[in-house]
Amino acid sequence: VKREMEFAERLDKENIAVLTYDKRGVGESGGVYVGPSVGTNNIDESNIILLSQDANSSVNIFRTYLKDKKTPIGLVGFSQAGWIIPITANKNPNVEFMVLFSCPTITTLEQLRFQFYTNGDEKFWNNHTESDVREHIKNDADRYQFVEIDPKKSLNTLSIPGLWIFGEKDIQIPVKMCIEQLNTFKVQGKPFEYTLFPSLGHNTSFNKDTSPFDISIQWIKQKSLNIKNNKITNQEKRERENLLNSWRVSK
Repeated sequence: VKREMEFAERLDKENIAVLTYDKRGVGESGGVYVGPSVGTNNIDESNIILLSQDANSSVNIFRTYLKDKKTPIGLVGFSQAGWIIPITANKNPNVEFMVLFSCPTITTLEQLRFQFYTNGDEKFWNNHTESDVREHIKNDADRYQFVEIDPKKSLNTLSIPGLWIFGEKDIQIPVKMCIEQLNTFKVQGKPFEYTLFPSLGHNTSFNKDTSPFDISIQWIKQKSLNIKNNKITNQEKRERENLLNSWRVSK
């Protein structure tokens, strides 16, 4: 299922170069798809780290195709990418921004507790409160046992710009808990931003409302321009310093 191709083509039309790929064992990708069902070994530590290594390699390959070495590279992802992207960005200095659609900032085990609680019920939020959700996530027993991934550990060390896009009716991740954690990071000075769409659910990028996409495009363009200008400014500073040092040596 080439579910990312439409999004990639949208970006391409906005003059944003894209490298998109299937997960291991999916489509034409080699390797073995880990799963097959959510909650088994699909989101345990070893698989998330493995997928982050794939993303890391993709970034490095992508860099070789860009003629202008000052062109910023960012990671854009959906859902599970909320655990993968921060790990990758933390390890690869080529990653200079990130856009995360419906991505959790909670741990993998906490996300499963919420997902099992909602049980795919699209009317879940009509009958449950935020307090109900937090109490359940805090106290529910885990159905699966594995080493969890906590994205906050990687996010805590990052200083690159990040944009999270959420749908308030999401039944895959507890959006308000995630926003609360992002607000904590913002207070600490992290360049993290988010946008909440009250009428949308988990699939914030695949719907008739193009607002999430439009916002992400404008954000990417602005941040990329800022990053590129900073690189040029820093290079100019270094060149001036080198000239000044050379003049001092010649004197």
